[in-house]
Amino acid sequence: MKSEETKPYLTALIGWSLPAIEACAKLNKPFVVVGPPDFESYAQKHNIKFVGWHFDQLNEGSDQLYKQLKALGAEVAVPLYEECVEWAGALNSRFREEPRVFNRSLLLRDKGMMKRKAQIAGIKVGVFEEARDKEDVKRFLKRVNEALLKIEGDKNDPIHVKPLDKAGSVGHLAIENFEDIEMLTDADFPLLMESHLDGQEFSCEVFVHKGKIQFLNITEYIRLGYSNFVPASPLLEQKRPLIEKAIEQLIAAFEIEYGVIHPEYFITADGTLHFGEVAARVPGGHIFDLIERAHGFNAYQAQILCSDPNTTEEELRRFFPSKDEQPSGYAGCLMVHPHVNYVKELNVPDELEEHPYFEKHDMFSPPQGKVAERIGFGNHYGTIFFYGEDSETLRDLLKKYEAYNFYS
Repeated sequence: MKSEETKPYLTALIGWSLPAIEACAKLNKPFVVVGPPDFESYAQKHNIKFVGWHFDQLNEGSDQLYKQLKALGAEVAVPLYEECVEWAGALNSRFREEPRVFNRSLLLRDKGMMKRKAQIAGIKVGVFEEARDKEDVKRFLKRVNEALLKIEGDKNDPIHVKPLDKAGSVGHLAIENFEDIEMLTDADFPLLMESHLDGQEFSCEVFVHKGKIQFLNITEYIRLGYSNFVPASPLLEQKRPLIEKAIEQLIAAFEIEYGVIHPEYFITADGTLHFGEVAARVPGGHIFDLIERAHGFNAYQAQILCSDPNTTEEELRRFFPSKDEQPSGYAGCLMVHPHVNYVKELNVPDELEEHPYFEKHDMFSPPQGKVAERIGFGNHYGTIFFYGEDSETLRDLLKKYEAYNFYS
C-alpha cells in the first residue's frame, strides 16, 4: 500500500531579511518567507519560496495567511521585525493550537500593556502612564517632578515619551519642560510616558526554548543607538547572576516559551535593576553580527532553532557554546551619522584603519546633499566594526570615533 505523501515541514520567516534566509538555508531547514510584496520578484529570481503580505493591514482576509502557510506545510513562524511579532504570534497560536500564544505576542508589542504586566509581576519599572493629548503629558511631567520634591528654579528631571507600538527608539523623545511638549503633534498620540531611569543601560539577547534560557548574551551600550559591544565588560559581567535571575523572572511573567527576546535594563551602582522594555525579534545595532563575531555562532540560526518546539535538547547543546567557553575578545560597532547637515565627502583617517582593533567599515560616500533626518536609530551612514581583547580599549575607541566627523 502506497503511503500518503507527507508535506514538507516548513519554517515561516516573517519579514524580509537576507541574513535570516541564508541562516535557515544553512541549517538545511525548508522555509517560506512571508514578506512585503515588493520582494516577490527577487524571491522568484533566487528560487525562494515566498508569500507576499502587507503587515500593516488587518482585514477579514487575514486568516488566509494561516491557511496559505498551512497548505504549504509551515508549522512554525519566526518574527524578524517589530511589525511582524503579533503576526508570528497569531500564526503560532494556530500552528500549535494554543490561543494564548497570540495574547502573549501582544504584550511584546504594546508598551503600555508590557509595563503593566511587568509591574503586576513585581518587576521594577519606572512610573508610567499613557497619554491621549498634550495636556496628559503636561500633567505627568508636573506630577513626576513634584514627587521628586523639585522647587521653583530647580531643573526638571526629564520624562520620556514614545509610541505604544514602534520598535526601539522610533519616536522616542525626552521632555524636560512645557516647551518641549509643543514638539508633539496629534499624530504622536496615543503614547507612553515614563519617568527617567538612572543607571547604566544595557540589553540582553536571550535565546529561549521550552521556557528555559539556552544562551544569554549581555550587550554593553556605550551610547544607545550609536555604539555597543559584546560581551559585556568585566564590571557589568560580574552582575550576570543578578541579570540572569531577572531574565528568568521576565520569562515566567510573560510566559515566554520559544524564540529570542531582547530586553533592556538599567542597573545602578548598588546593583538595582530596572526593567525598560522587551522585544521578541532580531535586535538592532548589529547585535546579531557582534554575537557571531564574539561567541562564534550564528544568532539568526539560534533564533530559528529556539523558535521551533521540535528542536531537541541535543541539537541545542551542540549548537550553543557551553557556559565554560568564554569569548577570547570583544566585538563592537559604531553606527556613524554625520555631524553636519550637508555632506560633501567621506574622510576615513589612516589612524583608524591601522588600529589593530579595526576590522572593517561599510561607510559610503553619498551624493552631495542634505543629510537625512535620523529616524529612531536608523538611517546611519555606515558602521565601523571592531574586535579586540580589552573592553576598555574598545570602549575608548568607540567614544573617540563617535566624536570624529567622518563627513564634511
